[in-house]
Amino acid sequence: MPLFNPAANLKLLQAAVVVLFLAMLQGNVNADSDRAERVLAIGGAVAEIIYALGEENRLVARDSTSTYPPDVNALPDVGYMRALSPEGVLSVEPDLILARANAGPPEAIEVLQSATIRWVTVPDEWTAAGVDENIRIIAEALDVTEKGKALRAKLATDMAAVKALTADIEDRKRVLFVLSMRDDRIMASGTGTAADGIIRLAGAENAIHEYEGYKQVSEEAVITADPDVILMMGRRDASGAHSAPIARILAHPALGPTKAAQDGAIIHMDGLYLLGFGPRVGEAAEDLAFRLYGNRLK
Repeated sequence: MPLFNPAANLKLLQAAVVVLFLAMLQGNVNADSDRAERVLAIGGAVAEIIYALGEENRLVARDSTSTYPPDVNALPDVGYMRALSPEGVLSVEPDLILARANAGPPEAIEVLQSATIRWVTVPDEWTAAGVDENIRIIAEALDVTEKGKALRAKLATDMAAVKALTADIEDRKRVLFVLSMRDDRIMASGTGTAADGIIRLAGAENAIHEYEGYKQVSEEAVITADPDVILMMGRRDASGAHSAPIARILAHPALGPTKAAQDGAIIHMDGLYLLGFGPRVGEAAEDLAFRLYGNRLK
């Protein structure tokens, strides 16, 4: 279906008109300068990298997943990165948008990318190499390549330290990452996720490798996996969507009988810190490694 079919999508057509109008105004404001001075960060790691580069004074807004460092919370919030509206994004008058590849919805992103405002996509890749590439892309977009090289060098040092820390571990822990336990239904990580990536960087193995992404798993599958460790985000949520008290895990018919639950090997960590894959990824991997292996590390 055509994107700008007014009969099928009048609201999107109206949004496009607003975007084009605001973009024209913004283009006039910045016509005499190529340097981006009004930057919008979409994605928690994007904002973190901008701060780590020392370029936070150029940020004018953020999305709701950008919560670290704490100072970023004082900036205007354009909404959740996967539910953006063109009007909301353009209302902060950015001259550069740095956005994670999974920003959405697709229709809104297509409208925004059709405007004259510069849009730079920051790929989603849950590896140390992926973080290195993200830093390079953002540093180049901000025209601070040398700062980018320094931050990438620090990242390389951090990751080499984590690798050395776990190099002698022979019996790797098998970790089950539980994304949510809503109504006692377990949503767990398979391969190809940020959770899978951080588990590997910390010198452990993902207990679930039969599928990719985050999916609901059966009780039988959890019992069969029998993880050594259960890992969850530590954000407090009254619905239990992203965290659960240890008592609830022990009472769960599938999680309770696992080796992890019986041994009390249940780890909660801040979600953005653990899964953000920004400049703190080395710190997060080392933190997780110590929680997994303790004094067995070098």
